[in-house]
Amino acid sequence: MFPGATTDREAASYVVVGAPLDATTTFQPGTRFGPDRIRRFSESSDDYDHRTDSRFTELGVHDAGDVHPWDDVESYLDHLAAELRGITFDDAVPALLGGEHTVTYAGVEAVDPDVLVVLDAHLDLREDYAGNPWSHACVTRRTLDVVDHAYVIGARTGSAAEWERAEADDVTVVPPENVGEWTRSVQDGDILPGEDSSVYLSVDIDAADPGYAPGTGTMEPFGLSPRELRDAVRAVAPHADGVDVVEVNDRDDGQTAALAGKLLREFVFTHAHAATRRD
Repeated sequence: MFPGATTDREAASYVVVGAPLDATTTFQPGTRFGPDRIRRFSESSDDYDHRTDSRFTELGVHDAGDVHPWDDVESYLDHLAAELRGITFDDAVPALLGGEHTVTYAGVEAVDPDVLVVLDAHLDLREDYAGNPWSHACVTRRTLDVVDHAYVIGARTGSAAEWERAEADDVTVVPPENVGEWTRSVQDGDILPGEDSSVYLSVDIDAADPGYAPGTGTMEPFGLSPRELRDAVRAVAPHADGVDVVEVNDRDDGQTAALAGKLLREFVFTHAHAATRRD
């Protein structure tokens, strides 16, 4: 169980679901261990958050366990999306723990947002990778079949074809050096849509510089600091109806999983605080 996720499912405002998919990782595998590691290395986090003056155990978080994958990735994503859609039907926010980044497609299918915000080192805009359109290297491209616009925050690598696709009107790429400015613009209300529109937030942990988060499959130097990731999550959270944290594996001493867990907690604290202020 994710620490502090003690609310009954029927009363939950946020429902954590693990998706330990590890089918298309292209370098270092191990994302199947991601959900359990995020839960484990979140155990030391304090219940109380001084910034929002709230306790995680009082914010209505439930952990529904894992939806275990099988070999047919597309079929698994359909099933996972159905599970997550049940959460949205109950007016709760799905919080998905990956697993490889491909699981984001299921989250987007369930929430059906207007906008995707993805923190990621990679563009993930390939039409297919090694002939597979459901590779984790294609996930943002697949979500563009659902969303109107994708913001790829912190991206610093991609193929020539991906960079060409990123020039289209439905994609905005924010390089690492501009993420702080983008975050401030979101906080000022200048970028994301208003209350009548929906946003889904995906945090690929490799958006972080590998010096901070080495426990991921495809490390990419020159990335974001934990504080930059935190600030971006805080900025987007009030707008979001779903969230995931993905691409954590078991190839470090837990620092990547600890960061992932902290970012999920920052999302919940901020989202709940914003909802209270709106009420």
